[in-house]
Amino acid sequence: MQKILVVGATSAIAREAARCFAAEGASLFLCGRDAARLEAIAADLRGRGAARAEIGILDVRESDRHAGLLDAACAALGGLDAALLAQGVLPDPDAVEADPAVALDAFAVNTLSVVSLAIRLGRLMARQGHGCIAVIGSVAGDRVRGTNAVYGATKAAVEGFCSGLRARLRRSGVAVTLIKPGWVETPMTAHLRRNALFADPERVGRGIHRAMRRRRAVVYLPGFWRWILLGIKILPECVFTRLRF
Repeated sequence: MQKILVVGATSAIAREAARCFAAEGASLFLCGRDAARLEAIAADLRGRGAARAEIGILDVRESDRHAGLLDAACAALGGLDAALLAQGVLPDPDAVEADPAVALDAFAVNTLSVVSLAIRLGRLMARQGHGCIAVIGSVAGDRVRGTNAVYGATKAAVEGFCSGLRARLRRSGVAVTLIKPGWVETPMTAHLRRNALFADPERVGRGIHRAMRRRRAVVYLPGFWRWILLGIKILPECVFTRLRF
């Protein structure tokens, strides 16, 4: 796993995962909207041992540019062994209530861009007979909470899609890894009150690297979230809908 595409590479979690691959001498192609931040991350990865660290500017909402992005990544790295799709937004529930366009944008970033890129990646990797497509979902997709229904729904849709894509690519040599973090201390969650369940991005990034290396299907990060969500999922709907968390 030496030629890796990272979409949403400016996210704290993706950056930490990329550092793990860089330490192994991998070549990386980093995508995002902020050229200056991407260049800084690329320089950091080269300093940590990456054989190459190239960048591509992309707003994932622009699905008509996805094919060109993958072509550019393959040309820069000489092919692709793996891809990490880490793009995402956490919409404010009040903003969603005020304007449904905020919800549609969240689906465009969190769900539709993943579907578009992953289908293309699956086709590319199936032709070569190997690869790993890793997608950052969320524990919020296990059971959608009323306090942030849109975000949870985008991640629930991603989980369903990844399950189907995994089944379709089962015999092609391509792994589909769904990463399901809980709360992580990143700029995206800076407005939330911290508690003992928050994890640091370094820990989650290392977990992503390990899961991709092991070609895992579904991974909760940190692992204790699997048991927390197991309890939440068995709650009767009449009880669950009364909870505020």
